[in-house]
Amino acid sequence: MRTYLVTGGAGFIGSNYIHYMFKKYDNEIRIINVDVLTYAGNLENLRDVEDRDNYTFVKADICDRDAINKIFEENDIDRVVHFAAESHVDRSIVNPEVFVQTNVLGTATMLNAAKKAWELPDGSFKEGKKFLHVSTDEVYGSLDDDPNAYFYETTPYSPHSPYSASKASSDMLVKAYMDTYKFPANITNCSNNYGPYQFPEKLIPLIINNALAGKDLPVYGDGKNVRDWLFVEDHAKAIDMVQEKGRLFETYNVGGHNEKQNIEIVKTIIDVLREELDDSDPRKAHLSYDLIKYVTDRKGHDRRYAIAPDKIKAEIGWEPETMFNEGIRKTIKWYFEHHDWMEHVTSGDYEKYYSKMYGNK
Repeated sequence: MRTYLVTGGAGFIGSNYIHYMFKKYDNEIRIINVDVLTYAGNLENLRDVEDRDNYTFVKADICDRDAINKIFEENDIDRVVHFAAESHVDRSIVNPEVFVQTNVLGTATMLNAAKKAWELPDGSFKEGKKFLHVSTDEVYGSLDDDPNAYFYETTPYSPHSPYSASKASSDMLVKAYMDTYKFPANITNCSNNYGPYQFPEKLIPLIINNALAGKDLPVYGDGKNVRDWLFVEDHAKAIDMVQEKGRLFETYNVGGHNEKQNIEIVKTIIDVLREELDDSDPRKAHLSYDLIKYVTDRKGHDRRYAIAPDKIKAEIGWEPETMFNEGIRKTIKWYFEHHDWMEHVTSGDYEKYYSKMYGNK
């Protein structure tokens, strides 16, 4: 049975990845989920799998060298999938040091622990071991409005926020380990994810939640910043395929072929909600574009991101399966059906979940 160590598995993308892996492999794999449970880590995301014999949760900080080394010493880890990171740009602008600590030093701790566990006396590494570092397209900086301009794996790094700078730094560390030690790793750089379990500080769940509550829908600047949207289950599949088929030491860009302006996203959500809500639902009455409120633009706000996932398609056979019109409806339906989850998150009650077992956050 192959053992996966997943960092940040209680977060949005990590928890979706864990669900995907158990759905695909069932009892053929074992997953150890390591998460420190910051505000973005929510164990309610994993209630469906928490009682599985082949799933283990460990509350630990990826910056805690002793704790991480202990996990490797007590388990024969075959694969590391490294999601754990501070990821919200606005928060990074307010408190950059936290992002450097987690994203850079935490990645160094993970790399060192895996290297120590997997390295053989001759400097080579045990067969079949692999470390996958999950990163972002934001490390590439910003594109202009030219529809033919895209991010490729060869695009020079040009981060513009403390968040993207910290992720670029972590990418460089992984690259250095691959070059210096021939450490068995890959890097994936993905576009904006959306789907179930996303913390409602991010655009799509924030807009869904505020629209249903009749609250203002804040949009930065002129609303014309463009992002490439990737349905989270498609991303989980890409990560699995890179682990299985990716060439060692390579970077793969993972994009959704779904470029949208932020204002388009907001208007689409309003339109879909109006379609989905029954006429008798009182929430439908206040759903209109009048809720949109333009606010002062974010500092250093990148204008456009767009990934060309040509390499991952050519080498591995992955391509996005979920176009935005389908994915946004799936996402809205999930939030409709999991209203309690959203209430627990927005109220802060989720932070009390398992607090007696794992301690306060």
